[in-house]
Amino acid sequence: MRVIFLKDVKGQGKKGDIKEVSDGYANNFLIKNKYAVKATDTSLKILNNQNEMERLNESLKIKEAETVKEELEKINLQIKVKTGKQDKVFGNVSSKQIEKELEKKGIKIDKKNIKLTDPLSILGMHNVIINLHKKVNATLKVNLVKE
Repeated sequence: MRVIFLKDVKGQGKKGDIKEVSDGYANNFLIKNKYAVKATDTSLKILNNQNEMERLNESLKIKEAETVKEELEKINLQIKVKTGKQDKVFGNVSSKQIEKELEKKGIKIDKKNIKLTDPLSILGMHNVIINLHKKVNATLKVNLVKE
């Protein structure tokens, strides 16, 4: 029996896959537990429509991420830090601090998406990578200055 997987099933198929499986396995496990549906003309049309909607949603998300990327790359974020002798910064600037500074500018970015390759512990300009989407990364310029 040909089935369309609704969920990932380890060792069998991923969501959206169309596979040939035994009738007993399909009826008694996959269809019963709503892991798959029988592949009919109607279900194939529904699958194609869902795939098309997912592609459209994905392209919309990418476009949104691109606009946020343009906004972020125009910004020169300035963060005031406490320093000691010889302008040594106390501690490091964290992704949470960068998130708060961006919020003050009206941009909402989750701190998990802010990737710090090196600790920000030296005064001056630093480049910080922000993951906006799987395919879109922005580079934010962060300038550490004395308080």
